[in-house]
Amino acid sequence: MSGSLRREFFGQDEAGVLYGVGVGPGAPDLMTLRAARLIEGADVVAYPTLAGAESFARAIAADLIRPDAQEIIMDVPMTVERSPAQAAYDKGAAQIAAALDKGKDVVCLCEGDPFFYGSFMYLFARLAETYRVEVVPGVTSVTACAAQAGMPLAARNERLTVLPGPLPEDELRARIDGAESVAIMKVGRHLPKIRSVIEGLGLTSSAVYVERATLEEEVVLPLAAAPAKAPYFSMILLTKGADPWL
Repeated sequence: MSGSLRREFFGQDEAGVLYGVGVGPGAPDLMTLRAARLIEGADVVAYPTLAGAESFARAIAADLIRPDAQEIIMDVPMTVERSPAQAAYDKGAAQIAAALDKGKDVVCLCEGDPFFYGSFMYLFARLAETYRVEVVPGVTSVTACAAQAGMPLAARNERLTVLPGPLPEDELRARIDGAESVAIMKVGRHLPKIRSVIEGLGLTSSAVYVERATLEEEVVLPLAAAPAKAPYFSMILLTKGADPWL
């Protein structure tokens, strides 16, 4: 039920619903039907940007956003210190709350899945106790990269370990060494460190590098052939031993 219909049914004081909508890894046609329907009908659309750059989440959903929709932009600084980002989410949550208090539904866009390394979880933490919140899952970057690389990640009793690239070198080494299948996210400027760890473990031949999965500029290569520099939206997939799905 849209915000306008809800107000008509329940009265003007009924608050709107916040939808955390996963828009997938990049290709617009990988959005779910539910996500597309909610975006197309949204009076208010919210999304984060990084340090003033264009929003990747908005770019994925651009063709679905109504021209008359109100847009709430949360500009999140790219700093090691957490307080500037927290302040940006505080401000965004306040703007979203103001729209919800007027009875408007708000659709918040999140690349990938909202609850898998998703920016939406920071808004969920601020607003879920006060407002009705619904989460619409999206295709994750891990599953998208595995599909594009033709690389099954886990079968039967296999374990999949997901690691963020910024982890310290020693911790990366220990976690990869003790894992069966690994997905390393947020590679970016950490590629040389990650590559060195994998080489040191003798696992380079088992690793695949993927950047910008599902987009036109997608790159899928053996890690040994990966470029010297990687964008933020890149990942390394690694499986050990014989193919477990055979």
